[in-house]
Amino acid sequence: MDFSHALREHGLAPLRRARTAWLQVNLGKRCNQACRHCHVDASPTRTEMMDGETIDRVLAVLEADPALELLDITGGAPELSPHFRRLVRGARGLGRRVLDRCNLTILSEPGQQDLAGFLAEQGVEVVASLPCYSEGNVDAQRGHGVFMRSVEGLRVLNALGYGTERVLSLVYNPGGASLPPAQPGLERDYRVRLREDFGVGFTNLLTLTNMPIARFASDLSRQGRHQEYMELLLGAFNPATVPGLMCRHLISVGWDGQLYDCDFNAMLDLPVGHIRDLETATLEGRGIRVGAHCFGCTAGAGSSCGGALA
Repeated sequence: MDFSHALREHGLAPLRRARTAWLQVNLGKRCNQACRHCHVDASPTRTEMMDGETIDRVLAVLEADPALELLDITGGAPELSPHFRRLVRGARGLGRRVLDRCNLTILSEPGQQDLAGFLAEQGVEVVASLPCYSEGNVDAQRGHGVFMRSVEGLRVLNALGYGTERVLSLVYNPGGASLPPAQPGLERDYRVRLREDFGVGFTNLLTLTNMPIARFASDLSRQGRHQEYMELLLGAFNPATVPGLMCRHLISVGWDGQLYDCDFNAMLDLPVGHIRDLETATLEGRGIRVGAHCFGCTAGAGSSCGGALA
């Protein structure tokens, strides 16, 4: 399955980078969960974490380029990094928007009881994983008890104004080898069920497609469904999603300082440089490294770190 060939078949040019406005930083693979769909293969046993020197370089890059308006912090559970709060404070001090990709259960981990208050104090936007509004579906995908711990995390964030005056985005992904439903309708369902059943609210819902790499790809192979899923993605290729692909305006920094066109390419070891050499202005116009996994971002309504694309 050749993604470049699919672009040509639809009269589309090869993917090239636009001006970089979004710096995504993966602080490491350590996480308090081990979700079945995780494209990073994160878990409590992973030890890979970004060091302080690389954190300093991230902040230097932000300071040098005012066009980098958004810092997107991810992991693993990025909050487990000993440098997480320093990075947040530094980026906010430079006037940048900061997103924390939070799994919600981290808010109740030992030593993290003040985390929600820190995020609110710093004006951090929270992007929180909640792959369903059903306890059974979430626990099957993420582990026993995760759903109710996530709901408690939402209550803590709501009490601090998240979901009203502060941005709280929820993230949905399918429980298996299927595409997400339409984002607007699913968002309405989430609002009703979470409000009526648990008394919690949020700002907006983002739908993400499960990427056929790492842990999810292994799960598909064990089920004998990998080829079936790839054919689903290929058959649902939507050329209307291509202009909005996140890799055109985002650069991803791996935990070891390597640069990638996206966080998915990081897991496939497709680097484009190192942060010590990063000058974002020189990235514009460069070709983007693609592969069969790119069909995951362009299937149906599309998928990106900001949700559906079309």
